[in-house]
Amino acid sequence: MIRPVRHRTAQFTSTARAIPEGGARPWRVRDRAICLMICLVCSPVFAQSDTPLPVPSGQPVHLDDVLLDNNPGELWVRFRFIAPKIGATVGRITYDVASKDMEHLCQILAVPYVAQHDLQPVRVVISLADRPVEFGDAAPDATQFFEAYRLEQSRCIWEGL
Repeated sequence: MIRPVRHRTAQFTSTARAIPEGGARPWRVRDRAICLMICLVCSPVFAQSDTPLPVPSGQPVHLDDVLLDNNPGELWVRFRFIAPKIGATVGRITYDVASKDMEHLCQILAVPYVAQHDLQPVRVVISLADRPVEFGDAAPDATQFFEAYRLEQSRCIWEGL
């Protein structure tokens, strides 16, 4: 089954908005088609949703979506992944291990993506969740890990949140 990378506007319904009214800048249809074609032709990883992305821990990680967020006048690119094995309990992938996976995903996915789309983000955010969670929704039962990076000379530099 082919699952294209989705681009959505970063919006949520709470009263404390982290983004301007109207959400983040949406991609045009042409840009979505170009991104899909590049992913299908250049990277078989995206062509099948059953194929996890390679990460140092070996856990299964799948790209859920990419958000372009104009966080008060600054472009943040958010890469949201599903990693069902993360958690704080015994036998789960902890934050210490997952942080290395997030840095790896930034380097192998975010850097080429930003270059391909000629974006100039102030921050790149990589997030892992153990289940799908809508952006901006509170999900107390879900485990979510986040890391923020700035890009310098095609490298991910950890910023911390």
